[in-house]
Amino acid sequence: MQALILVVDDDHKITSLLQRTLAYAGYRVHAARNGAEALEVAAATKPDLVILDIMLPDIDGFEVCRRLRAETDALILMLTARDEVSDRIRGLDSGADDYLVKPFALEELLARVRALLRRRLPEISRVLAFADLRLDPATREVKRGERPIELTNKEFELLALFMHNPRRVLTRQEIMDRIWGYDYSGESNVLEVYIGYLRAKLEAEGEKRLIHTVRSVGYVLRE
Repeated sequence: MQALILVVDDDHKITSLLQRTLAYAGYRVHAARNGAEALEVAAATKPDLVILDIMLPDIDGFEVCRRLRAETDALILMLTARDEVSDRIRGLDSGADDYLVKPFALEELLARVRALLRRRLPEISRVLAFADLRLDPATREVKRGERPIELTNKEFELLALFMHNPRRVLTRQEIMDRIWGYDYSGESNVLEVYIGYLRAKLEAEGEKRLIHTVRSVGYVLRE
């Protein structure tokens, strides 16, 4: 059975985005809008992991973290908009297992979730395959046939997203949310640039195109 994750944040936009992202990744997800509700849901559902925002409207996240640590054995990933070292230390001292500063790329959050859950739910790394393309999440090796392909971290994350969703059209916004973060405000053509980088590397020896443009929508991995 897939891990159960509880998302605790009073920002509806973030909560909805994380619920969709985690569900797409195959997790079961519950949500809570404040500290009291989080403690109630955690007691009732026994989540494997709690993604907990520090800034909550009733009980602050540090106190919720302490209570969760005392009352459950859930792993805790804390989120905050504050990047002060003192806040990070306080969060970890409150019992958090990891700490992530907003804004964050969704792929980084998913990577941290996977890393935390490996402590409790050991799993065999599964090599992703599509056509003659192979991607190993554990070793971060990529091959097209027998040809190894060197990718930057962002290129790897982008390709992994496509490999996890073969033949499914990914909208431009969904890709931006998951790779660059839900409130990314950098260059507007950054996705197109990285798709170009990926295609150049994947097709360096004249191989068939696998990442296709869906006009006015996004991109899809298909033969």
